[in-house]
Amino acid sequence: MKTLLQIVAALQLSILIASALVPRVLDWRTNLATLHPFQRKLFWVYGCFIVMTIIAFAVLTFLHADAMATGEPVARSLCAFIAVFWAARLVVQLLIFDPRPFLTNWFYKLGYHTLTFIFVFLVFVYGKAAL
Repeated sequence: MKTLLQIVAALQLSILIASALVPRVLDWRTNLATLHPFQRKLFWVYGCFIVMTIIAFAVLTFLHADAMATGEPVARSLCAFIAVFWAARLVVQLLIFDPRPFLTNWFYKLGYHTLTFIFVFLVFVYGKAAL
């Protein structure tokens, strides 16, 4: 279990690589330009907070993989919270987002499906650690 937790910590950091490509791929500079400056800044702030949350999940998992693997109560609660976070993200991925207009080449399609698989794996590992 400790090794799986270390793997998912690394996977979460890899998600940030994909997330760094999103502004360019979705042309945020052009598409957000029409928003009121407050809304545009709010959008970026939300994105930064999500990035910081994912970094925190990864760092906490790296630092406390032993406690998470052995099922210490606070660690189990953290694992449950992280599992719910990624489960919610998976629901958004599958039921809310329609990425088809942006999956214009094999690389983007591969990236999208890889992210979906990673989200499933994160829910599985953290859920297993929580139980």
